[in-house]
Amino acid sequence: MLETIAFSLLNGLLYGMLLFMLSSGLTLIFGMMGVLNFAHASFYMLGAYFAYTVGLVTGFWAALFLAPILVGMIGAAVERFGLRHVHQHGHVPELLFTFGLAYVIDELVSLFWGTVPVPYRMPESLDFTLFTMFGIDYPAFKVFILAVSVVMFVALYILLKKTRAGLIIQGSLSRPDMVSALGHNVPQVFMWVFAIGCALAGLGGVVGGIHLVTEPGMAFLMGPIVFVVVVLGGLGSVPGALIASIVIGVLQTLALSVDFSLAGLFSGIEVSRESFFSTLWYMDSLRLAPVLPFLLLVLTLIFRPRGLMGKREA
Repeated sequence: MLETIAFSLLNGLLYGMLLFMLSSGLTLIFGMMGVLNFAHASFYMLGAYFAYTVGLVTGFWAALFLAPILVGMIGAAVERFGLRHVHQHGHVPELLFTFGLAYVIDELVSLFWGTVPVPYRMPESLDFTLFTMFGIDYPAFKVFILAVSVVMFVALYILLKKTRAGLIIQGSLSRPDMVSALGHNVPQVFMWVFAIGCALAGLGGVVGGIHLVTEPGMAFLMGPIVFVVVVLGGLGSVPGALIASIVIGVLQTLALSVDFSLAGLFSGIEVSRESFFSTLWYMDSLRLAPVLPFLLLVLTLIFRPRGLMGKREA
């Protein structure tokens, strides 16, 4: 049992940090621009496919840097020639624009790379056992994902809290007139913020595409849970997104690894099989695991709409 819990916590932390890599860019874009980008998971998918294609020529380590840059450049073009013109008409056109953009990107991915998964695999330099716990080998690539996530969080925190660029970015949302009067190009600042957010999603795709599967449905698979992370952590809060990611990752992994049910937890209470609530009472955690993040989302919106550390209400 101790072995199961230990590995569940470790794998939950890994999955949570992967979620953070996906959600940090969306958190940055919403926190700094007020744009809820429905196409964010599609940029994550582009990162995986770009890394696969570039890696065939340059190898994984060069693709690790080049793929996010390519995704960031596409994000900058989307903001400059599309989103900027829609932004002035309000939030609903923005949502519809990014919603349509997600479908366009997904169709283009299927057109260029096909509808079946591509053989995007981890590099040989990371394909080894880093340590052994309870007699089970733990791969180095999983620890590499953790390291990349931590570096991403530290870099984002320093950028937003400790640098002059961070002050300009935050001021561009709350006081754009003042920032503009100081000589800064506010639209260009927003373009860079959107590009960085997309590049972060692309970086998540570079490592997430190896850990999971690189296929055309990966954006729709991860998209909803990324929004859960952002809402639970608090819209615009990077530390909140980190905490929410880890909470969801550990909770969902534990539910999949440790089999339990309400009937098992409260063994002294009997519920009739004919009762309306019997399905929920005897449901095992394996079936409940996919629902848990969205249950948290509903409870968060009811009892704490601004999330764990957010300043804005959802």
